Amino acid sequence: MKTLIVYAHPEPTSLNGALKDLAVSTLEKAGHEVQVSDLYAMDWKAVVDAADYGPAASTPLRVVRDSGRAFDTGDLTPDVRAEQEKLLWAETIIFQFPLWWYSMPAILKGWVDRVFTQHFAYGVGEHSDIKYGERYGEGTLAGRKALLSVTIGGQESHYSARGVNGPVEDLLFPIHHGILYYPGIEVLPPFISYGADRLTAAAYPDIAKAWERRLLTLDSTEPIAFRPQNSGDYEIPSLQLKEGLEPAGRTGFGLHVRG
Repeated sequence: MKTLIVYAHPEPTSLNGALKDLAVSTLEKAGHEVQVSDLYAMDWKAVVDAADYGPAASTPLRVVRDSGRAFDTGDLTPDVRAEQEKLLWAETIIFQFPLWWYSMPAILKGWVDRVFTQHFAYGVGEHSDIKYGERYGEGTLAGRKALLSVTIGGQESHYSARGVNGPVEDLLFPIHHGILYYPGIEVLPPFISYGADRLTAAAYPDIAKAWERRLLTLDSTEPIAFRPQNSGDYEIPSLQLKEGLEPAGRTGFGLHVRG
């Protein structure tokens, strides 16, 4: 298996750093090929601007159109092209990051903004009365799996269905469904390390063992059962879930998960 680890934490000796290193050693020992994009070490440029799209960038800048043209013509910057090539190489992508302000660190969001260009990650496929593009289960990155390994400072109960911070599944839905599933990547259930701010050295071995188990069962882990857009579950072109398909008692983001 070919695995890309996209790692976003500024401190190499952090819990995130330890989990990233453990993922590399565990997967390589099991015979897998591994590449790491260490965004802070790479001094990754996190903001989209006209320089991303070469000398033909439009004025005023139109990010969607310009990113697609630059992808098609090979005018994207070398750092972006290198990350796209890693994604095409990978069979599995692991994202290792802390949950900051209910989302991913800005540098990782900037990686998504710059790397997931039009025609690479979106804006592909047929648009007609029966199909609304290839996305949500289809697309250029279909056939790959992704896993979020997230550290969270708070307690697990804070992120439960009745927890003050809201269900962790809802907090991660924009990443799981909107960033990863959108271009066709299957999304595995996340690995979450709670209480990271108060983690003691004595507690780390239990987290490490659990992480190793997850890493060694990636192939057998069932992905989250998101509904493919063009499977018949949604009306076209309104893209609303058809009546009667919602599981009993389920609302909100959960409507878009089968079963």
